[in-house]
Amino acid sequence: MSETASLPLPYYLCLIAAFALMIQGWQMRMDGYGIPMIAVIGTVAAWYLYDPLYNDYGQYIKEVGENTLTTAWWEVLLFFITLGIAVPVVNRQLNPDSIVENSVVFQMIENREVEERYFQHQIERIGRLILMCWVSLMVIAMMRTDCDYIGLFFPYLGELALPWNRDRLGSGFDFLISFFTYFQIMLTALLGVIFALSLRPGTTIVSGIAYFFAIQIYLFDRTRNVMLAVLLPGFMALVALRLKGGLITRLLVVIVGFTMLEGWFKLVIANRDKMTIADAFQGKGASADELKKTKHLGFNMFEELGYVNYLINNGTYKPNWGARYFAELVNPIPRTLWPGKPLIGIDYAIARGMAYGGIGSASGGIAASISTGMIGQGVVNFGPIFGPIAAAILMAIWIAILARQDIQARQLGHLLLYAIGLVLTFNMGRDITLLVIYPFVFGWLLLYWINKRYADLVIVEPDEEEDLKPKLLV
Repeated sequence: MSETASLPLPYYLCLIAAFALMIQGWQMRMDGYGIPMIAVIGTVAAWYLYDPLYNDYGQYIKEVGENTLTTAWWEVLLFFITLGIAVPVVNRQLNPDSIVENSVVFQMIENREVEERYFQHQIERIGRLILMCWVSLMVIAMMRTDCDYIGLFFPYLGELALPWNRDRLGSGFDFLISFFTYFQIMLTALLGVIFALSLRPGTTIVSGIAYFFAIQIYLFDRTRNVMLAVLLPGFMALVALRLKGGLITRLLVVIVGFTMLEGWFKLVIANRDKMTIADAFQGKGASADELKKTKHLGFNMFEELGYVNYLINNGTYKPNWGARYFAELVNPIPRTLWPGKPLIGIDYAIARGMAYGGIGSASGGIAASISTGMIGQGVVNFGPIFGPIAAAILMAIWIAILARQDIQARQLGHLLLYAIGLVLTFNMGRDITLLVIYPFVFGWLLLYWINKRYADLVIVEPDEEEDLKPKLLV
């Protein structure tokens, strides 16, 4: 933060609100929604409250003006207040049984249920299904890349293969390409969780090998939010459910893991505009000193919130009264079936000076899309008052959805979804969009299909009916 810039009063009120909500979330952890609530507060703190400390707040003042930024801080505070009020109410409405059900995840951690035979049997069964889906998808990926197995599974030995590339505006069967993109992310994340939790040698070895090959295409790409989506669910499951030892041991593992991830992200940031990540990995990229000085790009959602208010105030942009949220909602509909399907965020990108190529072009008429941020997205929809309220209510619904996965966590598929959902929450800091949570959505749909297809399936060995807890898959 610039030494000449000082943060206004509402910033410190936001800090107090965030701290109070963190305490509220921890107190409510046994009600199922406490940990997802902490995840949302942490997300907003990282993308908004940390922004002016990590970046140059003085430059923000020069860009949009001090009064505009002060207004933005009041909007962040309004988001926090609304979230604190809305979460318990929304959770009671969507999860009425949570009143009598305690957090299953915390019970599983306390009782080390990962070691129970019923749990390991579920891991083995669902692991087979995930592996079968992943292998089938890789067959399609091989066909689309002319059998470029080096690019798919060993990109550090050559060039990264991108089997699901497509234009920003899809056509024909491009919607299938989008489906495969997010489905592969979901499968890779689930393989990581299965590998982390499995205690049976066969399942551990097979899922570990599959995860090793599946993750390469993401590690050597440039998209950090996807890296988080495929790396963190398994890591979280390992630390919370599998790792033995007390809080200190878990904390040390988290610190080591964070340090390694931070180092890799810096390598990606420092080299992604100059060469492939594979070349950088081989020592051809930035020096160690350059990596130390590298800063994370994209932690500027408060800056973008300032721009949202600035553009609205000078008349360059007008709130679209829910049109942006509607475009997000109907995104799953293929453009082949609805050629006039609304475009997501194109109008705001144009207002920010990103017009390029014409509206009818494959790029959608912009040179680059601009993330408005979780709160800024609410403002571009409903303005400076109702916008933060709308964003908070949407996140309260998301918290309740994750709380539902907690309540059903002994049914293994829901535990996997819970892990993925918590990780994807952080990525929603840049926008509340299906484009972020599609891996969760497709995982839920897969779980729903299993429930319909095997409604009477009980995960229990024939000779273990007396001492195994019978659990349905979903």
